[in-house]
Amino acid sequence: MRIRQVMAVVAALALAGCGGSTRGVSGDIGLACMAGGREAANRTLCSCVQGVASQTLSAADQRQAAGFFSNPQQAQDVKASDTPANEAFWDRYDAFADRARSQCG
Repeated sequence: MRIRQVMAVVAALALAGCGGSTRGVSGDIGLACMAGGREAANRTLCSCVQGVASQTLSAADQRQAAGFFSNPQQAQDVKASDTPANEAFWDRYDAFADRARSQCG
């Protein structure tokens, strides 16, 4: 029990030192959104998008999709791919994107 409390404090301190620009935003998608350099990105929007991602995508899907923020060509490569795995991922990603647009503006 004590070790868990110490680890929780260490984790909280480490996260607090991550910088002001992402404070209050978490998750692979939310952090990628904030770091993506887009003018419209802000804590509210990126947190909303992360919330939708948490509801609609698996952790593995979120990690893959987070890469699209820094490398849009990666998204195009996945979309253009005709492997069953990439097609299934793209269907999930597309549904996530539609829902995020609807819920987050």
